[in-house]
Amino acid sequence: MPYHLDNQLCFLLYATSKEIIRQYTMLLKPYDLTYTGYIAVLAIEDDERITVKELGQRLFLDSGTLTPVLKKLEVTGYVRRERSKEDERQMQIYLTKAGIEVRQKLPEVSRQVMKKTNISEQQYVQLRNVLQDILQNDCPIKD
Repeated sequence: MPYHLDNQLCFLLYATSKEIIRQYTMLLKPYDLTYTGYIAVLAIEDDERITVKELGQRLFLDSGTLTPVLKKLEVTGYVRRERSKEDERQMQIYLTKAGIEVRQKLPEVSRQVMKKTNISEQQYVQLRNVLQDILQNDCPIKD
């Protein structure tokens, strides 16, 4: 049955993603982070100032979705938002000291989630590479 739901790549990616994000959500509670907040913190380098637009491009999120996440991260003390001195229309984001400290603890969360998936490191690398290839190709997903 080629059109059976269990054979649909879109469904398998959706269901797997949903379950993995559920695992992250539970493990991120002690850090007062949502999954979206988690990926935002990971996407900002320790000494980097990045615009909301650039961060949105890295995360495949629009500013309407990203702005409330950044506001919450600012309230928790993990990021600061400032208007750019060069272009006041641009909002720049950077990690605070607390943000840098929490970012250094987050790889353990990823390790715990990977362990729960029961896949080998080799399978993990293969899957990651396939998904990166999909995102990096000139496919309509990025538009």
